[in-house]
Amino acid sequence: MLGRGGRWLQRAGGAAPAPHGAQLSFDGAVLRLKSGWELARGLLVLRLCGLPGLVRRAPTLLSVSRRLLGHRLWGSLLRASFYGQFVAGQTPPEVGVTVQRLRALGLRPLLAVPIEEDVGQDKEGEGWYEGNRGAVLGCVGLSAQGGSQPMMQLKVTALMSARLCRTVSLRLGEPGGLSEFSMDRVMAVMGGEEANFSGLSPAENRHLQASLLRLDGVTQRAVEAGVRVLVDAEYTYVNPALTLVTLALMGRWNRAQPWVWNTYQCYLQDCLVRLGADAALAERRGFCFGVKLVRGAYLEQERRLARERGYPDPLHPTWEATNHSYQHCLDLLLELVARDGQQCQLIVASHNETSVSHAIRRMEELGIAKDGGAVCFGQLLGQAGYAIYKSIPYGAVEDVLPYLVRRAQENQSVLQGIRKERDLLRRELWRRLLRRP
Repeated sequence: MLGRGGRWLQRAGGAAPAPHGAQLSFDGAVLRLKSGWELARGLLVLRLCGLPGLVRRAPTLLSVSRRLLGHRLWGSLLRASFYGQFVAGQTPPEVGVTVQRLRALGLRPLLAVPIEEDVGQDKEGEGWYEGNRGAVLGCVGLSAQGGSQPMMQLKVTALMSARLCRTVSLRLGEPGGLSEFSMDRVMAVMGGEEANFSGLSPAENRHLQASLLRLDGVTQRAVEAGVRVLVDAEYTYVNPALTLVTLALMGRWNRAQPWVWNTYQCYLQDCLVRLGADAALAERRGFCFGVKLVRGAYLEQERRLARERGYPDPLHPTWEATNHSYQHCLDLLLELVARDGQQCQLIVASHNETSVSHAIRRMEELGIAKDGGAVCFGQLLGQAGYAIYKSIPYGAVEDVLPYLVRRAQENQSVLQGIRKERDLLRRELWRRLLRRP
């Protein structure tokens, strides 16, 4: 099995670009279903998000504007602009309205509770994580109303300490770490066994056990509700622990179909190797493999940490190299889907038109049905019968804004590059102003 996984990597790494076959339309026809106000707001917000100086100063500007305007006016302005553009709403009825509007546009919701924790932001006791468990279970319920094949996003660090994730990640890199923190041992703790890892303190073992039970309980509820759980990747210093936990959840719940999906960041130099190894592990252990394929969102932070701590930069050196990595990983996964669309499934989470078009061409060549459910897309510029999901957080303005600011700061290189979407918004606005058909 491992040898076969190696052959997958060789084929994917050497794949030639697919010839131009079927093309996905990026003409923005879906925008005709949006109101003029929504088009104007979208164009303004995307332009503002593409200004590095504004995004860099966003926390200060938000704090000052709140003091000057007062909470009510401040909240109203944000709801009419950034919050309204990116957030599904605050209450379940508001989220429900957004979900129905997305479905009318031919899009499927990919809801996210914007809760996460970084190292140094540790919360006291289990109360914070237990509260988050309730919020995530609420997300399961809302996602279940999103139509066929509903999905949701999950941050492990909402339910498990980021500090502990870093500790486990470090242990995994030490001699004997892989056997100590094996997938089987983690699965056993999820099944009710006591956590007793020698590399952790008694307090860390207790928190690990509580966290794994939380994650397993959320997954069980999602499976019962028919909702697929897409586990987000985060920073490199916690990702090994996140992947371990996610693979353990796959081992417990992905026996008949992929309910739990892991996220792979193609801007990491080792992404293709890790992806191939995990795919081979899934086949060897007999569980289904779900993948969310992204380029990556923490570029500036990862490079800064590498400089400050004196270790090699884990990212590809150029945008072009990242694009090659994304295509190679995509080719690998599409070949696996073509072999067995139940065993391996994929969401192409990219706004990059070249990547999406390449995926469409390869799907046609490999005989992968566009409506078969094995491959879907995380972008909104084209439809043509493909399953397309729109990632949207929800929650109160005060809770969601820090998340939106972090995402904008982390994605500056991406935000400045979303010219296609801005062009389509502008074109549709002009069409209406000039009253063209």
